[in-house]
Amino acid sequence: MTLLQLKYIVKIVECGSMNEASHELYVSQPALSSSVKELENELGIEIFTRSSQGIALTVDGAEFLTYARQVLDQASLLEERYKNAKPRKQLCSVSTQHYMFAVEAFVEMINSSQSDEFEFTLRETRTKDIINQVANMLSEIGIIYLSDFNKHVIGKLLRERHLEFHPLFRAPLHVFISRDNPLASKQRVTMEDLKPFPFLQYEQGDEGSFFFAEEAVWPEYSPKQINVTDRATMLNFIIGLNAYTVCTGIDNGDLNNEKILTVPLDSDETMLVGWVTNERAKLSKAAQSYIEKLKEVVDRHGYKLID
Repeated sequence: MTLLQLKYIVKIVECGSMNEASHELYVSQPALSSSVKELENELGIEIFTRSSQGIALTVDGAEFLTYARQVLDQASLLEERYKNAKPRKQLCSVSTQHYMFAVEAFVEMINSSQSDEFEFTLRETRTKDIINQVANMLSEIGIIYLSDFNKHVIGKLLRERHLEFHPLFRAPLHVFISRDNPLASKQRVTMEDLKPFPFLQYEQGDEGSFFFAEEAVWPEYSPKQINVTDRATMLNFIIGLNAYTVCTGIDNGDLNNEKILTVPLDSDETMLVGWVTNERAKLSKAAQSYIEKLKEVVDRHGYKLID
């Protein structure tokens, strides 16, 4: 079945005869009749009854006509959307773990956009959701990290989903703490130093495991642990509860009115942060621009980019 055959059916009904329809369609009557017959044979129904007085729709034909018109209307909308000379609206979707530098780069990408119309999406979400969204092409780019602990599990999952990991930078571990925290004056902190304080981590859902955690290390045992789903809650808990979380160390310079600071964590572990793409998809111009802004932001924060 083709759109052309549907157009033939609609035109025949409009004209009331095969002969007149063939003239308007610039098709010979035998070719038009043959096309209709092929369609009827394919569908196993009779669309028209033929007689010496002309043609008429059958009951099946009348029902088919309503569907044919709907399909042609939808096809017309598609043509209008994509054949219109007007520049198309820019689209770009990014899924990321809870990184402020990812948001900063997204803002700069939007500000640099030359498009009068755009629809951009930034999802701060769970690790496994990021992988699924890029695999299912709901997002063009995913921002995650790899570590010695999770790289084999995450790497296997990426390969299975036909995703590619592109390293961006390697970060030594830091913690976010309140400026009022007793540890704020220390040059470095240890997990032992942090024991008295609540440990914050991003919740990873029912299927979550340590391999999907956003925090590259965690206490062996934490009597005070809080799971959260969004960054605003995390930051408020750091201030209000003197809590802490493990991070890359990049902040945006005016983090929560300078009530929070980053302190290096004494650990041999690092976070290899990068972006994930679907090997079957080509990045849009907006997505390519986002990656460039991502590199600029990371470089501006003093981290060495990985080629």
